[in-house]
Amino acid sequence: MKILVALAFLAIIASLASALFFMMRGSRPGDDDRKRSARMEWSLALRVGLSVVLFLCLLLAWKLGYIQPTGLPAAPQ
Repeated sequence: MKILVALAFLAIIASLASALFFMMRGSRPGDDDRKRSARMEWSLALRVGLSVVLFLCLLLAWKLGYIQPTGLPAAPQ
């Protein structure tokens, strides 16, 4: 499960880096700004989609008992 979450985070970061690349890349002669904007928009939409899917998978894994919450207790003992 840890490997799956780590891979999902890497995919999210890669999508964000891809959007940054398309945003920062200078326009060349003959290069269409709409095409570059569309690729950046698609990369950001993919990042949002991956984040939502990761969140839903974590909720499902918790509900099915694959992962258990840990951390600080809710009330002092």
